[in-house]
Amino acid sequence: MRLLFTLFVLLFTQLFLNMAHASPQTRVSADQRKSHVNQAAPEERRKRKTVAAKNSKKTKTAPVTEQKTQDKNSKKKVKSTELVKRKTTTERSAKTRAEIKKEKTLKTTRAESKTERHSKTRALAKNSTEKAGKKEAYGRHRKGKKFEEDSKPITLSATHKKRYQHAQQTAMTKLMHQVGKPYRWGGTSPNTGFDCSGLVYYAYKDLIRIKMPRTANEMYHLRDAAPVKRGELESGDLVFFRINNRGAADHVGVYVGNGKFIQSPRTGEDIKITSLGDDYWQDHYVGARRVMTPKTIR
Repeated sequence: MRLLFTLFVLLFTQLFLNMAHASPQTRVSADQRKSHVNQAAPEERRKRKTVAAKNSKKTKTAPVTEQKTQDKNSKKKVKSTELVKRKTTTERSAKTRAEIKKEKTLKTTRAESKTERHSKTRALAKNSTEKAGKKEAYGRHRKGKKFEEDSKPITLSATHKKRYQHAQQTAMTKLMHQVGKPYRWGGTSPNTGFDCSGLVYYAYKDLIRIKMPRTANEMYHLRDAAPVKRGELESGDLVFFRINNRGAADHVGVYVGNGKFIQSPRTGEDIKITSLGDDYWQDHYVGARRVMTPKTIR
């Protein structure tokens, strides 16, 4: 009986406990606990957010300060590099100025040395020409100077004199045999006729060692032909005229003595002997040259 009674008591107590747990008060306490937990959670979240914000501000300010320090350092470096560049440019400009001065001094010294050399060479050339005595240049290169060779008489041997006289005679006979033949422009042969320079070329080409030119202007400027004054003309001298204003001389004849010369005048006329004293030929007279000399004969 006692056992049954104890069992019954135990069952009753368990039922009572179960009823107490299932009552609404326990639910309210549980809800209160949840509300306490929920109220505590946002506060903790706020605290966490404030701590995180502070930490982020610290982290933000730190790189900004670092950037500022880096910018300052970079500016200092730029300033230092600019100063170095300015120093180098000033040094280079100073060097270039010094080099330019050196070059100028070298140029001046070289120019002075060149002028001294030129003056020395000129003085030596003058002395050598005075000692040696240059040969006379004929034609337009003579320039009216008289040399010892012209002033001194040439001494010829008897054989050389005969050769010279024979050359003069043969030239004059060749010219005289052409009198009466017609003028032919560009002619150099007795078979076809002659122009003015062709007649002179035919008369002298085989008698002198000089290469005889073909035109009157070239004969007038021949270097190996000595100029002759009008009062000193001899038979065989070339007389020049300027008629058509072509060059220094455009017509030529050969002086035959007694104030006369032989010529091939122009188209339609024959080879003839003309007086040099005529007004027309005096007005157009240019000068005279001596081609045949004892030195130029073959």
